[in-house]
Amino acid sequence: MSDRSGTGIRRACILLLCTALPMMVQATEIQGHRGARGLLPENTLPAFKRAIELGVDQLELDIGMTRDGVPVVHHDRALNPDIARDADGKWLSGPRLLLWHLQSRALSAFDVGRTRPGSRIAERFPEQEPRDGARVPTLREILALGRGPGAEALRFNIEIKLSPLEPDDTADPTRLVQATVGVLESEGMSGRATIQSFDWRIFREVQAQAPEIRTVCLTVERSWFDTIERGRPGPSPWTAGLDIDAVGGSAPRLVQQAGCAVWSPYFRDLTARTLAEAHGLGLSVVVWTVNDVNDMETMATLGVDGLITDYPDRAIRLLRPSQ
Repeated sequence: MSDRSGTGIRRACILLLCTALPMMVQATEIQGHRGARGLLPENTLPAFKRAIELGVDQLELDIGMTRDGVPVVHHDRALNPDIARDADGKWLSGPRLLLWHLQSRALSAFDVGRTRPGSRIAERFPEQEPRDGARVPTLREILALGRGPGAEALRFNIEIKLSPLEPDDTADPTRLVQATVGVLESEGMSGRATIQSFDWRIFREVQAQAPEIRTVCLTVERSWFDTIERGRPGPSPWTAGLDIDAVGGSAPRLVQQAGCAVWSPYFRDLTARTLAEAHGLGLSVVVWTVNDVNDMETMATLGVDGLITDYPDRAIRLLRPSQ
């Protein structure tokens, strides 16, 4: 092959790459984390409505369950005292109020429409606009947003919150999945939802109760939270008896073994090699939680299938400039 023809091929490859990258970025799915946590109070109806108005592909939300069996949307297993006030407008103090110990009617009395001044959440999200009077919504209320004008293609990524380390804080996995799936089926939304969790016991239940619903394996390998525990004796308590060291230290292979269709790692844990491995196994890859525009661009050009962000407005401007 002559040098001239080699140069031509290199030019063609560069041209192809320049053409493909914008297409890859455009195809990256955008999920609004807890609605639009950077803009409005997390996991509230105003935050989810804003995310829809911005044009997200999917709403990411957290599910707990009340004492009377109602799936409700709140990140923590107990009411978070940095975002919750009682009926008198006082910030919560004292013992934790577990969702699992509250009737749904009692839970609806709390206001979660602003963050406590000086709290870590207030410092992290200074742009967040308060919405006094916002309540902890039910899963059914959030799914109803998918029937609104222009939301026909909207999907829901539902994280079931529980911990194998604190099993008494919530209902057991069977009941949590049963309640969640029951609402999805009654609302006709099973085909528009995925179920995710850090606690992989959930997936056994979903696969047994509603195998048609796709599952998403969440992972993180950081000093502040490690659900994989590679290199330690035995499996992590978070992976439902599966041991990453038994599959050569491969997170994608562990996810495949768990039966998930999607791997959702913390974005800083992802590498080009593990992304390629996951795609080679037929897994989709959706990273969390990406808030910096430069990180969004890096992830999109790397080729992830989607990203979860507290700032869907930033992601839309970057990845959908014509929208």
